[in-house]
Order: sequence, then C-alpha cells, then structure tokens
Amino acid sequence: MPVQQKRAAAFGATAALLALIVLSVAWEWWLAPLRPGGSALVLKAVPLLLALPGVWRRRLYTLQWASMLILLYFAEGIVRGWSDRGLSARLGWLEVALAVVFFVCTLAYVAPFKRAAKRAAKENARQNAEQAKGSAP
Repeated sequence: MPVQQKRAAAFGATAALLALIVLSVAWEWWLAPLRPGGSALVLKAVPLLLALPGVWRRRLYTLQWASMLILLYFAEGIVRGWSDRGLSARLGWLEVALAVVFFVCTLAYVAPFKRAAKRAAKENARQNAEQAKGSAP
C-alpha cells in the first residue's frame, strides 16, 4: 500500500537540522562561547552531523532516532535560554525553536508510514486468522 510522502515535512526537518548544526558550531566557536576563543562544546554538533545523511535521504529509522536525539538539544536550549544572559540566552531560545521545528516536521513525515505499517499488520493478522479458520478440520 503506497504512502503519500510529505515532502514539505522532510524538507523542514532537513532545513532545521542544518540550521541547528550551523547554530551549534557558530555559537560555541565565535558567537557566544563559554570561553573566549571557543569551547569544546562545539563537539555537540557531531551527533547532528551523524544524523544528517539519513535525514537528507529521508530514512525512517534515522528520522526516528534523530527525533529522540533532538530532545537533548531542546533541553539544552531551555536551560541556556533561562540561565544565560545576552546573546547566549537568545541563541538558546533559537536552539529550542529549531529543535521544535525538527521534531514536528519529523513526526509529520514519519506518521503516515507508521499508520500504513499498522494497517498492513492488522490486515495480515486478519488474513492469517481467516486462513487458520479455513484450514481447521
């Protein structure tokens, strides 16, 4: 059973992930690093970079685990938005917004596939039950 893909949702997830990678690197290297000259927190972009190829190719498995990973960035953005001052706080809130956009777009893209898989499993179970009934003595 074909599933109608939501290309806008996939594009939104990819764009939000790319923006979050750029934000993470820029934030920790030169916009508002914890230490002058940059900090090792720039490495927080690495898990996002690992997810990028699969998100770009719209792989469901990658989109699913990346939607859970993004919650860490959401939490960091909330903490830094509330606790930091100035530009760093604004960047924290931007991180929250990008994480929410990614999460919502990912769910919108993956949901039709999940529903189709559930329908197929129900149909398969129904057919198996009918076959078992027909072959019973």
